[in-house]
Amino acid sequence: MKSETQNNKTQYTSPKICIWITGASSGIGEALAMQWASPGTRIIISGLEHKQLEPVALNCEQKGAQVEILPFDLTKEAEIIEAVTKVQTLVPKIDILVNCGGIGQRSLIIETPEAVSRKIMETDFWGHATLSAKILPFMVKTGGGTIVVMSSLSGLFGFPQRSMYCAAKHALHGFFETLRLEHHKDKINVLMVCPGRVRTNFSFGALTSTGGTHGQMDKGQANGVSVQYTAAKIANAVKRNKKQVLVGKKELIMAYLKRFAPWLFYMIALRIDPNA
Repeated sequence: MKSETQNNKTQYTSPKICIWITGASSGIGEALAMQWASPGTRIIISGLEHKQLEPVALNCEQKGAQVEILPFDLTKEAEIIEAVTKVQTLVPKIDILVNCGGIGQRSLIIETPEAVSRKIMETDFWGHATLSAKILPFMVKTGGGTIVVMSSLSGLFGFPQRSMYCAAKHALHGFFETLRLEHHKDKINVLMVCPGRVRTNFSFGALTSTGGTHGQMDKGQANGVSVQYTAAKIANAVKRNKKQVLVGKKELIMAYLKRFAPWLFYMIALRIDPNA
């Protein structure tokens, strides 16, 4: 395991595949790192803090992967630019970029101050859009690759107490659909991942109207699919060059109801406890 200050002195054999994962310190991001970790794989893992990424790096290295730790803040453009510059010195290309970092929300529109709304949008939309746009020329120059974008079922429809979270996820779909169309000729594929309920600690860190954290796991989330199942579904979708994948249980039906029977979707949505 090498820190970002050590990497320039490190010489590795050319890897079979190079993967960069943000939000890799826990949850789906960590599970994806473990899913892809194998001999001949070079993985760059990013998150806010180096120490939180160290156990993930160690576990991936035990599976034979070469791992680089590159912490940065998705809400700070200067740090994104620095990370993108660094990555281009670490690997010959990026085969897979995973935009997995994010923050949730548990607050009503009428109670949510602008500062909280902007923090969610900066993290869940602008961070991923900026990172992908900055690394895109490198991916195009080196023959293309796949950009995996962690959206949500909330990226397909609105839901109470998730206003800015939904707005950010909807924005991701518009931005990356356009990116896919503009760079299809450059062999850039985009996979939009729309998870429902996944057993992670994501709801603990969701922002409330005060700017504090929700601090608890939603009931339904505790009964969701595992991160390992989610990572396997995503990896399979990447392998099949899919454009979108939904991951979850019975809650996935809401996406189809919204599209094909909106009247029924609204009837059900109005009865759902947003904290369930």
